[in-house]
Amino acid sequence: MVEVKKIVEEWEIWDKEEEVVRLEKKAKILVPEKFHWWIKIFSKKTVGKNAHQENIIELKEGFILRKGKVYPLSREEREEVREFTQE
Repeated sequence: MVEVKKIVEEWEIWDKEEEVVRLEKKAKILVPEKFHWWIKIFSKKTVGKNAHQENIIELKEGFILRKGKVYPLSREEREEVREFTQE
């Protein structure tokens, strides 16, 4: 009985690994080649492990949130910023 349970667990692991490989292949078709190295970083397996750690911001006791200053930009500067962010 214990051996059957181990075999079933191994099959489940293999199924998950096959699914990850299948999803990565599908992503490589949809995503431009220059971004392929990001596929593993954003896979469900990786995101699931680190997602809770990346979004935590520890605040000091008594911290008061304040708005930052907004600096006005000329039309040319706004256009440069827009072009830069689109790249």
